[in-house]
This record gives sequence, C-alpha cells and structure tokens, in this order.
Amino acid sequence: MSEDKPAETVENSSAEVNAIPNGKGHEPGEEITASFEGKTSFGMSVFNLGNAIMGSGILGLAYAMANTGVVLFLLLLTVVAVLSSYSIHLLLKSSGIVGIRAYEQLGYRAFGTPGKMAAGIAITLQNIGAMSSYLYIVKYEFPLVIQAFLKVDVEWYLNGNYLVIIVSVAVILPLALMKQLGYLGYTSGFSLSCMVFFLVSVIYKKFNLPCPFVNFAPNSTQSVVNVTVNDPGGEDNPACIPKMANLNTQTAYTIPILAFAFVCHPEVLPIYTELRNPTKKKMQHVSNISIAVMYVMYFLAALFGYLTFYDEVEAELLHTYSRIDPYDTLILCVRVAVLTAVTLTVPIVLFPVRRAIQQMMFPNKTFYWPRHIAIAITLLTFINLLVIFAPNILGIFGIIGATSAPCLIFIFPAVFYIRIVPKEEEPLRSVPKILAACFAGIGFLFMIMSLSFIIIDWTSGSSKASTGH
Repeated sequence: MSEDKPAETVENSSAEVNAIPNGKGHEPGEEITASFEGKTSFGMSVFNLGNAIMGSGILGLAYAMANTGVVLFLLLLTVVAVLSSYSIHLLLKSSGIVGIRAYEQLGYRAFGTPGKMAAGIAITLQNIGAMSSYLYIVKYEFPLVIQAFLKVDVEWYLNGNYLVIIVSVAVILPLALMKQLGYLGYTSGFSLSCMVFFLVSVIYKKFNLPCPFVNFAPNSTQSVVNVTVNDPGGEDNPACIPKMANLNTQTAYTIPILAFAFVCHPEVLPIYTELRNPTKKKMQHVSNISIAVMYVMYFLAALFGYLTFYDEVEAELLHTYSRIDPYDTLILCVRVAVLTAVTLTVPIVLFPVRRAIQQMMFPNKTFYWPRHIAIAITLLTFINLLVIFAPNILGIFGIIGATSAPCLIFIFPAVFYIRIVPKEEEPLRSVPKILAACFAGIGFLFMIMSLSFIIIDWTSGSSKASTGH
C-alpha cells in the first residue's frame, strides 16, 4: 500500500505554492477541502466540541467565584464566552476565504512557513500540556478513589503510575486510533453526561451541608450530618452570606483561569472538516451551542460550589467536600465521573496534535495507517513518561499554557484574519480588522498577566496561578 498519491501530492504542493500571504489565490485550497466529505452529524459535533471545551478547570471555578463575587464572576464569564465565540468566527471566516480547514495551513497562508510552524508548535504544546494535566488527575485521584471504595492500604493497583499506564493502554489508545474525530461523538456525549452528574451532585450538596461546615472527625460524622439538616440559624452567619462583588489579592489570579475556560480552538477546524454538509454558519452554530452549554454548566457549578462553602472553598472543589467526609459515597462517585470525563477528553485533544505534527513533518502525505498509529503511540508514551517521571513538570506547562493559550484563542485568529482577508474586501482600517487588532491586543494582555502571576508564584513559593483547562 503506497502512502503517497502523486495527483494529490501535486495538488497539495500547488496549494502551498499559491498560499501567498496576501489573501488571494485560494482556489487550490478549496479543492483540498472539497475532496473530503464530512460524515459527522450536528449533534455529535456539538458533543465533541463541548468535550474539548470542558476541562478540569471546572473544578476551580467555585474558588474563582469566591475571589470575584457572583456578579463580577458572571460578567467575566460572559465576556470570555462572547470573546471565544468571536474568535471562532474569525477562524471560520479566514478558513472560508481560503478554503482551508487546518489551523496550521491558515498560518501558512498568512505568514508562510513561520506562521505554519508557530500554529503547529502552539497546538502541540498546548494540547500536550492539557493531556498531561488530565493524566495527572488520573495518577493522583484514581488511587484515592479505589482506596476509599475498597478500604485497602497497600496494593499494586493503588500505584498511580500503574493506573496511568493501564488507563492509557485500555481506554485512551483505542479511541485515539480512530481514523476520524467524529467517531468519538458517543464517548464525548458520555463524558459530558459525567460532568452533568458532577453538576447535579454539586447542586444537591448545597442543600445538604451545613454553613459554616464542620471538618471531618472520625467519630462524629452522624452528628455533623444532623447539624446539616436541622440548624436553622446557619444563613444568619456572616460567613454564609454570598458576596456579589469581591476584590482581594487573589482576584487577579482568577482572570487567566476564566480567560482560558473555553479553550477549544485547535479542535474547531478538525471538527468543521468532518461536519456533514459543512458551512461556516452551521459550524458557528455548533460552536455557539457548545459554548452556551458550557457557559451554563460553568456558572451553575461555580455558583452552587461557592454557595456551599463560601470563602472556605478550595482551589479544587472536590477536595473541600473531602474535608467534611472523605468517605461520602456520592462524592466518591462524582470523583469517578470526573476521572471518566477527563480520560475521555484525552483522545479529543490528541487529534489536533497528531494533525499538527503531520502538517509540520508530512505536509504532502495522504492518510497512512502506520503513521497515524505511530504518532498516537509516540505521543501517549511521551505523555506517560512525563506524568510518571517528571511530576514537577506542571510548572513548565503553566508557562507553556500561559503562552500558547492566548496565541490560539486571541492572537493567531486575529492576525490570521487581518492577513488573509483581502484588502479589497476589507481595508486595514475597516471596523472588522480594527476589532481583530484589538482582539489580538487583549491576547497579549492576558499572556503578560498570566506569565507575571506565574513568575510571582515561583518567586513567592506559592502556586495560585493557573491556566484553568
């Protein structure tokens, strides 16, 4: 079986030759995308994009609300959701003009090879960081859940390193070997249903825990529960009054967490490519629905998590529940659901990385199973080695996330749009291009803020800043 088809190679090559960074000559690009017929339904595309958006950052949103207040949090979350939708609009508009549905090729069209490499490297680093963070959760949370359920202390299956390998080989790898992203719609739907269970549990717990809550004591669990239900004066306690707006030393740290709450941009164009009967309007609807659903889930999870613990909420919400009762069956089930959700998100996040590697290293090659499988196995092996042998690497990924996420969400879509849309259609001083330039400026601002907070954390020895995905 030959991995190269000469006719398509010539076509792809001519497309790249004609990809002059002036927004013109896009017919070859249109021929590239016209040769692929998408088969993924609208609903499955929503599931896949929603799953790409939904990261482990949802566990930290209640803490973010505690440090901003309910109204300010809602305002910031709304602004970020609108900006994310606008960013996807810029990507889809650029893609429609040149007929290319690959982030890296948009970079090539805008800035030649440097643009292509910048986009490919940013996607690779951002998504490897995300996959590593998900597997870190598996490594450290899965043993605790098993231990709580089985009441055992020393067994080989309580070793997080073994569990990471088992989960990677048994669950993630088979899904990552799928030929098309659309096939993962069912697992994405299940992953999102796990997060809905998490949300419902958080809402339920709000009405079943005391305020102020009582820390776990081995011999007094029942009395704590009785206080939970019967204490009529809890709401009068000053510690149990929600703040509508709150500014403190931690408030600034929540801005990057929220800014990166809707990171899904590397997955947008691959999902667009596989969408059945794709149009820019249809894909924008997919994006808007996915963002809207995540927006509602984010706000409700943050709100009810905050209203349960108020200023006592921790940066990782589930850890706060464990302070009340580490053996609470519902919370243990929620932990399993969150573990399942982040595990099933890894294959979705891996697809754009593999595509970026292929665009950078094998730009003119057609689909080839051995290469497809080899890249997936190599990526998973590399990430497993990082998680097992470099537990302190998260600090490095914090820097990477603070750099690559603003590029992928704000800066690249804006500058690609400015370069790709022809000046005859939209002059440089037209309103859309001025807005795009301002959008890129916001990205640089978020990047500077995030990097500054991480450096402050490193110098002070704390770890408050996060990219939140």
